Amino acid sequence: MKPARHHLARCRRCSAPIVWCLTSANGKRQPVNYEPDETGNVAVMQGADGKLYVRAVTAARPEIRPGEWQAKPHQATCPARQLPGRSSAPSPRAVQGVRPVPWQR
Repeated sequence: MKPARHHLARCRRCSAPIVWCLTSANGKRQPVNYEPDETGNVAVMQGADGKLYVRAVTAARPEIRPGEWQAKPHQATCPARQLPGRSSAPSPRAVQGVRPVPWQR
């Protein structure tokens, strides 16, 4: 099962097709790949309000229920994502205004 076309969006970084879902745990928005994937670790379903909801597929709840489809979070597959340890922020500047003499008691 695929999400409806009106849910389709594009990733700002790589332009891949994604859908925005609300997490079932805390209601935050999460980008998920538009194409279903049997190796994915999330289950997506459309709620009665027309919004998409996502939950993690865990060992405690591994089954995909009727009306859900399995997918991958887009952060896991985005080719333009930032790699760990590589920040786009500039490196910290040297500390200025340091005492030139050691502290004395």
